[in-house]
Amino acid sequence: MAGLARLWSSTPAPAVAYRMGEPQEGLAARMPWGVAALLVATGDALAARFGAVAVRGELSGFSRAASGHCYFSLKDADGAPALLRCAMFRRAAAMLDFAPADGHQVQLRGRLSVFEPRGELQMVVESLQRLGTGTLYEEYLRRRAKLEALGLFDPARKRPLPAHPRALGVVTSLGAAALRDVLTTLQRRAPQVRVVIYPTLVQGAEAPEALVRALQLAGERREVDTVLLVRGGGSLEDLWAFNDERVVRAVAACPLPVVCGVGHETDLSLCDLAADLRAPTPTAAAELAAPARDDLLAGLQAQRERLQRGLERAVQTRGQRLDTLTLRLGQPARALLGQTQRLEQLAHRLRQAQATRRARLFEAPARLQERLMHALAMQLQSRRLRLEGATERLQAQDPHRVLQRGYAWVETESGRPVISARALAPGQTVRAVWSDGRASAEIRSVEALPPTP
Repeated sequence: MAGLARLWSSTPAPAVAYRMGEPQEGLAARMPWGVAALLVATGDALAARFGAVAVRGELSGFSRAASGHCYFSLKDADGAPALLRCAMFRRAAAMLDFAPADGHQVQLRGRLSVFEPRGELQMVVESLQRLGTGTLYEEYLRRRAKLEALGLFDPARKRPLPAHPRALGVVTSLGAAALRDVLTTLQRRAPQVRVVIYPTLVQGAEAPEALVRALQLAGERREVDTVLLVRGGGSLEDLWAFNDERVVRAVAACPLPVVCGVGHETDLSLCDLAADLRAPTPTAAAELAAPARDDLLAGLQAQRERLQRGLERAVQTRGQRLDTLTLRLGQPARALLGQTQRLEQLAHRLRQAQATRRARLFEAPARLQERLMHALAMQLQSRRLRLEGATERLQAQDPHRVLQRGYAWVETESGRPVISARALAPGQTVRAVWSDGRASAEIRSVEALPPTP
C-alpha cells in the first residue's frame, strides 16, 4: 500500500467535504480517484487477493525482446474467448528449458498485476513449463501433412516470377496496413508497374471463401503478371484463414504466379508453402515481385555506356584503317610500280614454266622408246633363260641319259617295258637294253621283295 499512499500524496485533494469518523468504504465511493491511483490500488488488490497463481493455456504472439524479456499472450485451450497478457523478465526467461512458440500448451506460475501505462491486466511470469501442443497448432500440423502428401508444396511445381512485370495483382483487405505497405513500396520502387487490387476479407469465418473468390477472379481475368497475397502480422487465430485448405488449394491452382507475404518473418502459413514464392512480409513481397526502377535504369545506363564504348572503339578502328588506306593511296606511283614488278616476275616465271614443259614434251618420246627397248630386251632374256631351263629338265627325263649312267632297260619280246618283278614268270624270255646294246635272257625264277617302308 506504500505505492498507493505515495500517489495519493501527489494527487490534489478532492473538493469533497467529509465528516470525521465516516467509514472508509463510504469515503472511497464518494471521493473521485486519480487514474494512476486507481490502477495501483487495483494491482495491490489483485496481488493481495490471488498472490502467486498457476494457470494453464495456449501460447499466442510469443516474442523475445533484445533485452531478453519475453512477451506473449495466454489463451484458453478450450477455445473460450479469453486472453491474458503476460510478461516474463530476463532472469526468469534464462531458466527456460525449451523454446516457447505459438500453439504450445503451457502451465505458468506468476503474479497478477496491472500494466499502468495501458491499464491492462497482465501476469508477471516467474516459471513456464510446456504441457503439449494447442488445438489450432495441432490442426495446422495435420493440414500441413495432408497437403504436403498431395504434392501441393512440391518445389518442382514452383513457377518463376516474370522478370519485368507490367501489372501486379494484390489480394488483401482494402483497410489493411499490408495494402498500404505494398502500394507505398511499389510507388517507391516501381512506379511504372500497374497495380490491380482484388479486395477480400483476411480474417474471420468468411475470409476463406472471400480469399478463394479473389484468387479465382485474378486467374480468370488474367490482367496481371503476378498475384501478391498479403496480410499483416497477428496471432495464429488471426492468420488462420491462410491455413484453410480451400485457400491453399486456390493458391496452388492459380494460373498466375503467386507471392505470399502473410504475417511477419516468423509466421509460416500453409499458403506460404503452396505459393510460388514466400516473402517474409508484405513489403518484401512487393520488393520480390517487382524490380526497382532505379536498378533497371542503372542497368540500362550501364548497357548504354558499354554500347557507347563499343561504338567508339569501332569508329576508332575504322578511322585507323581509313588513315592507312589514305596513306597508301597518297603514293599511287609506288603502288603501281610494285604491281608492275610483280607482273613481270609472274611473266618471267610463266615463260620458264612453258620452256621447261616443252623440253619435257620433246624428251618424252625418246625416253619412252629407250624404256620400251630395254623392257623388250629384258623380256627376251627372261624367256630365253626359261627355255634353256625347260630344255635341260626335258633332257634329264630322256631314258637314254639314264642308260648312260649304267642302268639297263628290261622289256618283253614285244617291246613293252617291264616295270615290276611280279609281271614276270619263270621261263619267260625278256630283253635287257643298255646304252650300247641289248641282250636276250630267260627268266629262271622270280622272287618278290618286301615293300620298302
